[in-house]
Amino acid sequence: MLYRKIESLIEEHLNSDSKKILLIDGARQVGKTYIIRYVGKKLFENFIEVNMVEDFLGERLFAKVKTVEDFYLQLSMLAGNKMKQKKNTLIFIDEIQAYPHLLTLLKFLAQDGKFTFIASGSLLGVTLSQTTSIPMGSIRKVRMFPLDFEEFLYANGMNEFTISSLKKKFESLESLDESMHAKLMDLFRKYLLVGGLPDAVNAYLSSKNIQLVREIQSEIHDYYATDASKYDEERKLKIRRIYDLIPSNLENKKKRVIAQNIENKKGKTFSDYQDEFEYLISAGIALNVQAISNPVFPLIESSGKNLLKLYLNDVGILTGILYGNNIRAILDDVKSVNLGSVYESVVANELIAHGYKLFYYDNRSRGEVDYLIDDYNSLSVVPIEVKSGKDYTVHSALNTFVKNEDYRIQKAYVMSNEREISQKGKIIYLPIYFVMFFQNSVKDAEACRIE
Repeated sequence: MLYRKIESLIEEHLNSDSKKILLIDGARQVGKTYIIRYVGKKLFENFIEVNMVEDFLGERLFAKVKTVEDFYLQLSMLAGNKMKQKKNTLIFIDEIQAYPHLLTLLKFLAQDGKFTFIASGSLLGVTLSQTTSIPMGSIRKVRMFPLDFEEFLYANGMNEFTISSLKKKFESLESLDESMHAKLMDLFRKYLLVGGLPDAVNAYLSSKNIQLVREIQSEIHDYYATDASKYDEERKLKIRRIYDLIPSNLENKKKRVIAQNIENKKGKTFSDYQDEFEYLISAGIALNVQAISNPVFPLIESSGKNLLKLYLNDVGILTGILYGNNIRAILDDVKSVNLGSVYESVVANELIAHGYKLFYYDNRSRGEVDYLIDDYNSLSVVPIEVKSGKDYTVHSALNTFVKNEDYRIQKAYVMSNEREISQKGKIIYLPIYFVMFFQNSVKDAEACRIE
C-alpha cells in the first residue's frame, strides 16, 4: 500500500470529537476513495460506503432525498444491518458531487449526530459554487493531490529515519554527500517520468514498464479532458481547448495563457473564458499561477487575473505528452532537451500541494521570476527561480528583484540540479529535490493539507 500523508489527518479527524464532517476534495484518480476506505475499515467495525455516481446512473435512491430521515431510510435499504452507533459506524458518501443537494444535507447529518460521516468528491469547487446553501461550519474541506515527491520516496523504499535526516539537512542548509545526492536525483528524475497518480506509481513499482505507466497517464489525461459533463457542448470544447494548450504554453518563453489563442479569435479576453478557467482549477486538473507586478506581502492583494499560467496537476502526465516512452531525455539529462517546463511544473505541483498559493513576477522592463510565495513567519515575499540546466547562477531578473528595496526581500531561492548548497547575498542555491520540504507555515487545513 502506498504511504499517504493524508492518512494521519483522516485518522485524527475521525478519532476526534469534532462536530464537522470531513470532506475530501480533489481531482479524480488521486486516491481519495482508496485511502478513506482503508482508514474507515481500520477504525470502524461497521463501514458503509455509498457511491453517488453509481446511484445516479442506477437506481437513484438518493436523488430526491431532502431530510435526514429520508437519507437514513434509503441507506437502510442498502446497509441497514450495519447502521449501529456513532462510535462504531462510519458512513462514507463517495462522489457526493453527483447530488449537490447532499452537500447541503451534510449540515443536518452533522447536527443529528447519529452516525460518523466522511465524504469525498471531485469537482467540489465547481459544485459548491453552484450550491444554494453551502454547509459552512459543518464541514472540514481538505484538498487531496497526487503523491508528492516525499511520498514517492516512501513508495520506493525510503524510510522515515532517512527522510527525517534529509529534512534536517535542508533546515540547516547542509549539502548532501555525492552518493546521496546522486540517489535522490535518480529518484527525482524517475518521479518526473512516473508522476504521482497512484495507478501510475503502482504500475511503475510492480513492472518498471514505462509503456504501461504512459498508458495509464494517457487514459487519465483523456478522462480529465472530457469530464466536463456539467456543461453544454460549446463550453466543453473551450475547456478541452484550454486544457490541451497547457503543455504547448509551457514550452513558450512566457508560458502564460493567451486568451486569443484559445479559439484563435482576435479580441478575446480572459473574461470571455472565466467559467472555463474556474472549472479547470476547481476540478484540480490544472494548477494556476497568477501574475504579480507589485510583489509585497500578502501577495493575494496584488494579484491580477489577466496574466495567468496553468500547469497540469501531475508532472508524469506532462512528460508523457512531451516525451512519450523515451525515458532517456530525462534520465540521461540530455543536453539538447530543455527540461525547464518540466522542472517548473514539478515545483508548482509540490508548492501547491504543500499549502501555497502561487504567483509569479511579471514586469516588462525587469523580466520575470518563476514563483513568489508568502512567508508568514517574516511577513515577506520569497521569490523562487527554477533552473534545469548548468547555468543556474544566471538569473538577471531575480538579481534585480532582490535588490529592489521596496520589495523588502529577505531571502530568495534558486533550485537546480546542483548538489552544493550555497548562499550569495540573499539568494540561496538549493538542490531541486529539497522542494519537498517547503511547507506553508499557515496551516488552514481546509486549504493547505495534501493527500
